[in-house]
Amino acid sequence: MEISTEVDLAPYNTLGVHAIANYFCKVANLSELRQALGFAKEKNLPVKIIGGGSNILVSGDYPGVIVQLALLSIEWLNDEGLVRVGAGENWHEFVAHCLEKGAHGLENLALIPGTVGAAPIQNIGAYGVECEQFIVSVQVYDQQQQAVVEFTREECEFSYRDSIFKYEGARHFVVLAVTFQLHRDWKVNINYGALAEELSALDNVSHKDVFDAVCKIRRSKLPDPKFIGNAGSFFKNPLISLSKYQALKTEYPQIPGYEVAEPGLIKTSAAWLLDQAGWKGKRRGGAGVHSEHALVIVNADDASGDELLLLAQEMASSILTKYGIALETEVQIL
Repeated sequence: MEISTEVDLAPYNTLGVHAIANYFCKVANLSELRQALGFAKEKNLPVKIIGGGSNILVSGDYPGVIVQLALLSIEWLNDEGLVRVGAGENWHEFVAHCLEKGAHGLENLALIPGTVGAAPIQNIGAYGVECEQFIVSVQVYDQQQQAVVEFTREECEFSYRDSIFKYEGARHFVVLAVTFQLHRDWKVNINYGALAEELSALDNVSHKDVFDAVCKIRRSKLPDPKFIGNAGSFFKNPLISLSKYQALKTEYPQIPGYEVAEPGLIKTSAAWLLDQAGWKGKRRGGAGVHSEHALVIVNADDASGDELLLLAQEMASSILTKYGIALETEVQIL
């Protein structure tokens, strides 16, 4: 394992922000991870674990050690769709692999950027499905105990775009692998509006149809980071009280609202709020908002991390002023 110094992080974050990491290394197994963490501890440096870099905004140079997880493995544990996957596997490629294997359930989560290790941390979701529905357990390395630990689905404390792994008290856990229970006879989920509309002409919708439709919709709405730097949806869809939603509905009849598991709360659309506030296509120096999707902040012209962060803060402030709703970033600020 090689630990490099003074590394430009632009190739390692999909926003393409140039910033320097004091140290950088890529680890392919648990032994290398332990070496990297030991190196950081010896030098008393902070550590940041990254995967594909699709969910981070690098707001400045990093004084510690960036560790990129490249733990690659897909192990089918039985013939009924039980599979353990290394944290470094590409998420979309894993979803496509499952489809080829006839193990279903994750089709609605196709084309989400990033790695498998980030999936349980964020509890990623799209088009009516969240990954927690299929997670059996998450294997982590506990830096405090210096031991490998297994978290059951219940112990992960999943909620909307959230898990125990996002809290400050759990930062010493490094996700190594995730075990999923997929299904041979899973019924397709096409309840989400845009997906149902896309597939409305088909009588018998297959899992492959759902996979293809999700890819088509996402490609039509979200820019490819290969061509313009972005981190996908920058903000979470906010959860607000039912009374707050009803009051807003009176003033803004078109405001979307979706029921969630948490009683007394309604999920509304961050994209709709930002669109109505006129953010689509706006620019602030090198930072901008995508012309087709107000929820996507783009690196339009070699923006710095600070430029992008200031734009995000201005957007969130405008929504708080206009609607009284506080937007929370889905992207992690590094």
